[in-house]
Amino acid sequence: MKAKNDKKTIWAWCMFDWANQSYNMVITTTIFPIYYVYFTTNQKTHYDKVFFFGHQFKNTVLQSYVLGTSYLLIVLMLPILTSIADYKGNKKRYLQFFTWMGALSCAGLFWFKPVANGVPPLELPLIFYGLACIGYCGGFVFYNSYLPQIATLEKQDDVSAKGFMYGYVGSLVLQLLCLLVIQKPTWFGLINDDLPSRISFLMVFVWWMGFSIIPFRILPKGEPNAGKHNYNVLTGGFKELARVFKKVRTMPLLKRFLSSFFFYSVGVQTIMLVAAQFASKELNIGEDTLIPIILVIQVVGVIGAYATAKLSDKYGNVKTLVGLVSIWTVLCLLVYFVSNTPQFFAAAVVVGAVMGGVQSISRSTYSKYLPPNIPDTASYFSFYDVTEKSSIVVGLFVFGLVEALSGKMRNSALVLDGFFAVGLILMVALLVAENKSKKQALVAA
Repeated sequence: MKAKNDKKTIWAWCMFDWANQSYNMVITTTIFPIYYVYFTTNQKTHYDKVFFFGHQFKNTVLQSYVLGTSYLLIVLMLPILTSIADYKGNKKRYLQFFTWMGALSCAGLFWFKPVANGVPPLELPLIFYGLACIGYCGGFVFYNSYLPQIATLEKQDDVSAKGFMYGYVGSLVLQLLCLLVIQKPTWFGLINDDLPSRISFLMVFVWWMGFSIIPFRILPKGEPNAGKHNYNVLTGGFKELARVFKKVRTMPLLKRFLSSFFFYSVGVQTIMLVAAQFASKELNIGEDTLIPIILVIQVVGVIGAYATAKLSDKYGNVKTLVGLVSIWTVLCLLVYFVSNTPQFFAAAVVVGAVMGGVQSISRSTYSKYLPPNIPDTASYFSFYDVTEKSSIVVGLFVFGLVEALSGKMRNSALVLDGFFAVGLILMVALLVAENKSKKQALVAA
């Protein structure tokens, strides 16, 4: 087992983000959502109703429900899986399993083809879409749990931010390659309008699995925690989660942080997942315009993640989070009034600036609040991921339901702003409590 802060180990850890963010960029953020909306909407009449296992939905509502269901399954699975991984110390094996599941599912989307009359069958492609999400999210909890194992406390902010920056750069490179295939298909001998987009789904598979070989070979297997689990590993997973929950309840600052984290994550994660749908459907922004805008977001995101790490060093994690969540709250309110491409681009640049920062600093803040020298980091990060994924489930179903009832996605965005507001209030309360705790510690000293 190598010592913490080993450069090669940290690089390998960051390369996993470089690899798997290709899914996040192409499948959830840009090409697949645009492809899906286009081929499930009648371009002449703008009719957007589709059928899924015999039931009718608005196309984007169905996509939100499928994605939300995938995250719900992740929430139910993670306590079991992380308990097994923590017990046997084989978190890398589960990292590999979920990575293969996600990457192969992206490859399966290649067979989502348009048909001559009407909407193509959606059952199989949306199942692949859901499995890709499960693979991505399932791998991430084991990836996150490596952070306290490979970096000391004072280095975790920088390492966390570095991971996100690698992810943004990696996804940016792949997105540029996909964009080249889509906008210059004749260079590659492609004629069909749909084939370049479908080839990009295969490119995600190759990129994701190809670069994942690096962390698979270099990252440590994990530290077994045998002896603590004297119960069935299946039911024990939920017992382990309950044990962590009981410990969290005795940690006032961590409890306040997770409450705020849940509410602002409802907004952050949902907006990131539905932004392309919103632009394509509400603003009629085409693929040629939208993908370059998303690329700009990625570039700004790299800068934002780096700047956030520096701000947290200077002002502290919680003050930095108060600032970031404040920006998100105002931004989400303004999205309701966005009506054209320049306005969307301006909002997108701001999103890029705060997107990576809020994710990176949230992860490292949680890590800092954990008890020192705990061997079962997978269980604690399982609790973190369950909190985050539960917020996504709530966000996606709320977003889809509001759109289904009102007929407008911008109304869903307005509802999300309420979650940001609650998260901001709770984060300010955490800042007050943290300052009070520090003053009491100084007095006691």
